[in-house]
Amino acid sequence: MEFIDLKTQHEKYKNDIDARMENVLEHGQFIMGPEVEELEQALAEYVSVKHCLTVSSGTHSLEIALRALDIGPGDEVITVPFSWISSAEVIMLVGATPVFIDIEPDTFNMDASKLKEAITDKTKAIIPVSLFGQMPDLESIKNFADKHNIAVIEDAAQSFGAVRNGKRSCGSTLIGSTSFFPAKPLGCYGDGGALFTDDDALAEIIRAIRTHGGVRRHYHTHVGTNGRFDTLQAAVLLGKWPGFEGEVQKRGEIGARYSKLLQNHVVTPAIARGNTHVYAQYTIRVDGEKRDEIRADLKEAGIPTGVYYPTCFHEQPVFEPLGYETGDFPVSERASKEVLSLPMHPFLNTEDQDKIVKGVAETVEKYR
Repeated sequence: MEFIDLKTQHEKYKNDIDARMENVLEHGQFIMGPEVEELEQALAEYVSVKHCLTVSSGTHSLEIALRALDIGPGDEVITVPFSWISSAEVIMLVGATPVFIDIEPDTFNMDASKLKEAITDKTKAIIPVSLFGQMPDLESIKNFADKHNIAVIEDAAQSFGAVRNGKRSCGSTLIGSTSFFPAKPLGCYGDGGALFTDDDALAEIIRAIRTHGGVRRHYHTHVGTNGRFDTLQAAVLLGKWPGFEGEVQKRGEIGARYSKLLQNHVVTPAIARGNTHVYAQYTIRVDGEKRDEIRADLKEAGIPTGVYYPTCFHEQPVFEPLGYETGDFPVSERASKEVLSLPMHPFLNTEDQDKIVKGVAETVEKYR
């Protein structure tokens, strides 16, 4: 049983992916070839924004977004302590200071009511994370940010394809950032990411920064980086793209079935009002003191699991200089001890899902 079944996905789209990649091999434009622009146009149209700019990774996309906003030393950026480390490390990479606020206990996303406690005159941006596949309360976050002239960057690495109140993930804030890491809802066969915005001037700055600081060769207007997206990876995504919306729908159906079958045994994912969920991970809560034993028993039964994420940012050595302590973010800390992710992908069949549900139900009851 696969935790994320990329093999079956590749078999389904193999002919289209092979044809797309073969075309790149024939024309030889391996960096920023025509497939990159074709993909950017398709993704921008899907998200309903003016600009999509593909980059070399989801982490790089967040860093480029901060650089495009001229955020650096002396500035503060508010984010959450419960996510993959990219959400916070990029803030330090540009020389700014991460400021953490806690999450909501039911959605695992940023608690917008905590923003007023964290803002200072140094705050320049907010990075809410659309964790596990659904968007946070971006309306409240944006309203707060607008009052204080602060930029909002949605970290949508896990939520591409999700919708909140009619707007797609990556299309609801000044900048949306996503990842094409292979395990993501839309994944390539290596690293990759993208930035989305309706702001023409900002798009031009991002376009320059990702290509060593200039939009034309040998003329550099910004301090840039090598953040370009490989043409072969664009070809992979174009090969998968016609099936993406169907996969999003399937993820939603599989997630809903999990929740229906597991609701009397574990805490299942809550979907906020107005949201859809793409379930980059299907994440339940179990007894934190028994999680390791539960995982071990499930592994023995042939059921793979994952823990996203076992340690909060403020408990990581790299962030010790920020001065936070264990206990500062109790909701995040509790989540890090209780979360358990089950196999989730669009090709999970009913037989395997039933086996997973049965294994989880029996194992959890064993440790009650």
